[in-house]
Amino acid sequence: MASASITQVLAAARQWLKPLVHVLVRCGVTWKDFAELAKTAYVEVATEQFGKRGRPTNVSRTAVLTGLARREVRKQRERLDATPHAWTGYVTKASLVLSAWHQDPRFLHSNGKPALLPLDGDGSTFTALLRLCGASDVRPTTLLKELRAAGAIRETPDGRLEALKRVYIPQTMDEKLIRLWGTVIADVASTYAHNLMRRADVAPRFERAALNDRVLASALPEFRNFLDQEGQAFLERVDAWLTEHEARPSESEPDSMSVIRLGAGVYHLQD
Repeated sequence: MASASITQVLAAARQWLKPLVHVLVRCGVTWKDFAELAKTAYVEVATEQFGKRGRPTNVSRTAVLTGLARREVRKQRERLDATPHAWTGYVTKASLVLSAWHQDPRFLHSNGKPALLPLDGDGSTFTALLRLCGASDVRPTTLLKELRAAGAIRETPDGRLEALKRVYIPQTMDEKLIRLWGTVIADVASTYAHNLMRRADVAPRFERAALNDRVLASALPEFRNFLDQEGQAFLERVDAWLTEHEARPSESEPDSMSVIRLGAGVYHLQD
């Protein structure tokens, strides 16, 4: 198999970079901001992932790999040491709350559907649900406002809360949506990077797409409805499987068993 040239790699990178830059420009990020971020990322990756015998890459080798001067490598390493790590896989507290509401027996009707919950009080309440999901540091009214704005819940005439959706998707390009954007792009890129660079004895990660470039534009609304229903149904089955295999608190203690972040995504593709 022929090895890709740098020109071919850059051409491919330009394809995925364009939609990312579109978002960056919309958010006011200049090319200088991005260039500085790219230098930091180059040094971080070269240092952490290209070392030998499990040790970080030294300054001289990092300079060779990245094309940066050793002085710049040191500067970027100092920045990495002083700056908190970038967000890792991010799941909003709102998403955790909705997922637990749909799966935890304490918050379900006998028919298996999410129960109507009072805001607070004894027993199964919305406030108790927040505590279960580690979201007790957020005011219940604040989270309620976000969930209502996303159309994920509503208040019934008797004042109880009803779950309308299983997932939380912000409606504007706010901080939470940007963090989700970063997580999704990183997840997809990590899967492709794994498949591109894996050894022959390492299993590939599942990656498939169904795409047709001659679909009638008038079919778009029907396709949206189809994907909303079928994609959501598939993800709910995945969510249930992951929950079934989730480590219990006693199993995730140090020196017990390793845990990993695991999942799957479904995305609408359109030019």
